[in-house]
Amino acid sequence: MTAWRVARPGPMASGPLDRARVPVPRPGAGELLVRVLVCGVCRTDLHVAEGDLPVHRPGVTPGHEVVGEVVAVGGEGTGFATGDRAGIAWLRGTCGRCRYCLRGRENLCPESRYTGWDADGGYAEYAVVPAAYALPLPGGYSDDELAPLLCAGLIGYHALERAEVPEGGRLGIYGFGGSAHLTAQVAIARGATVHVMTRSAEARELALELGAASAGDAAEPPPEPLDSAILFAPAGALVLPALEALDRGGTLAIAGIHLSDVPPLNYDQHLFQERQVRSVTANTRAGAREFLAFAGEHHLSVSTVPYPLDQAGHALADLAADRVNGAAVLRVR
Repeated sequence: MTAWRVARPGPMASGPLDRARVPVPRPGAGELLVRVLVCGVCRTDLHVAEGDLPVHRPGVTPGHEVVGEVVAVGGEGTGFATGDRAGIAWLRGTCGRCRYCLRGRENLCPESRYTGWDADGGYAEYAVVPAAYALPLPGGYSDDELAPLLCAGLIGYHALERAEVPEGGRLGIYGFGGSAHLTAQVAIARGATVHVMTRSAEARELALELGAASAGDAAEPPPEPLDSAILFAPAGALVLPALEALDRGGTLAIAGIHLSDVPPLNYDQHLFQERQVRSVTANTRAGAREFLAFAGEHHLSVSTVPYPLDQAGHALADLAADRVNGAAVLRVR
């Protein structure tokens, strides 16, 4: 099969990906072999390719927003059958016995493993996933639309929970790419007023089309104080204006797995009056199922930019240069 591998982590201009012909993987006990139909292109893939995240598996195949068809099942009792559609997401494995797993916070498991970082992902024609971590997919969406739900949607939903938006509250969103444009719709459906701050004029236009109350430049303050904010852009410098925009008792959730350095904070200006900062780490399977059920009940508008599999490097380069308005997806079939 064809698969892309991170051969030399570094800037996209250096060509970190190699296209290779490799054997089709075989599912072990309790695993599924999935024919990849579409794989979303996530900023985390970019962090893996460019070396922002340390190498966990040399020559790994990126991709963790996989929409596929089950073609082989390793053993019985997996909950999936040949021909089923299945989703492969970022979280791939946890120990199931540590205090975090036992508390229902498996995303914090010290032994957690991730698709496209610890194990090969979906920038390929086939992929293997532990059945216990594969996800059933909601109806009413195309394969292109489903792919971004499997990370951009999941992590945005978790970030929204971490931001603790009060009922009828005011939410600020910093950065407006694949994850943010989905999170904004969930927040609006729940009754929040959403203000978007992003440097992209096209993204500001999309935000207003999706129902945002305002859309301004990333460096500009929102038109009213915020109860909550989510930072999607991997720019630590935006932490300061996001905190300044919070009303008393407000919460900032930082949704990225990687963030550039945060400038020094001024306690009175940025944190006093019980403003708080929270990070976001992956998602749980329970949270993933909850979000996908929500997406099945409340149809989300998913803005995608399709690329063929042989243009994976180009798709990541466009993402790195902020040339993607919405969510990039690789069409494999």
